[in-house]
Amino acid sequence: MGGDPGVSDDPVRRETAAGATAAFEAHRRLLFGVAYDMLGSVADAEDCVQETWIRWARADRSNIREPRGYLVRVVANVALDRLRDARARRESYVGPWLPEPLLTAPDAAERVERAEAVSYALLVVLETLGPVERAVFVLREVFGLPYAEIAEILGRSAAGVRQVAHRAREHVRARRPRFSADPAGQRRLTERFLAACRDGDVAGLTELLAEDVVVVTDGGGRARAALRPVAGLDRAVRFLAGLGAMYAGARAEVASLNGGPGLVLYPGGAPAVSGVPLAAAVVEAAGGRITRVLVVRNPDKLHMLRHVPSGTAPVPRDAPGGSTTPLT
Repeated sequence: MGGDPGVSDDPVRRETAAGATAAFEAHRRLLFGVAYDMLGSVADAEDCVQETWIRWARADRSNIREPRGYLVRVVANVALDRLRDARARRESYVGPWLPEPLLTAPDAAERVERAEAVSYALLVVLETLGPVERAVFVLREVFGLPYAEIAEILGRSAAGVRQVAHRAREHVRARRPRFSADPAGQRRLTERFLAACRDGDVAGLTELLAEDVVVVTDGGGRARAALRPVAGLDRAVRFLAGLGAMYAGARAEVASLNGGPGLVLYPGGAPAVSGVPLAAAVVEAAGGRITRVLVVRNPDKLHMLRHVPSGTAPVPRDAPGGSTTPLT
């Protein structure tokens, strides 16, 4: 992050700028989390964090007693403005719009806890909320901010925020998937799903999928994908078996996406040179059967999942873990 704009060589001003940078960096991960959970886009979230830094660097910080509260207020409002614009743009999006998945590290307890609070499935549900409802839900239910603080951030009364929070919770509760499997069971189900798709195993897919399963694919007009959800067991089985043939020669990894098991498919070759993935997928399940399959193929949403050499970080959270399963 760059220094405070306009800072001279004066030692006092340099010290002030260094303090401002340190205060900002201490809360960067929090700011990214707020923006990402509100927007479902890594690129947009990073833009919001950058805009927050610019405003922080230019602000008169002498009267700011609590940097965390100030920074969260700024990033939430920046994200809210961007979310309103994004919803208008998404009306012309080609096919279904899915959030951009994030790689998370299963061995980082604090980060996994955050990621599980907003699983990929929940991010999809949050897309059905209005901008203000989503902001209130994220700030209250995910980050635990008091109603009074949220009211100050959004310029509303605390009573009004409570009402919005209640509506948002009821909306999410009615649509939030309820997984019956524990994390290990969910991972095993994901691995079985990968094997069945890889082998074009119609019988195996039929056993894994629920009767009312829905497959949603996001290509955004940039990659081949179904323009409408594929609903029903028979259609989904045929579609997924076809995907296995399409990705013959690719390499698939079971990785932690937004705190839960997911699949990332890379072009064939050595991991260090595989580049941007071909696709990422997450499955939702209930009663031991897969009820929804979410597939992201838009390359604009896959850059941050690129395979990187050990020791480097592909995203603002952690580098991927997980096993590797060749598709060939």
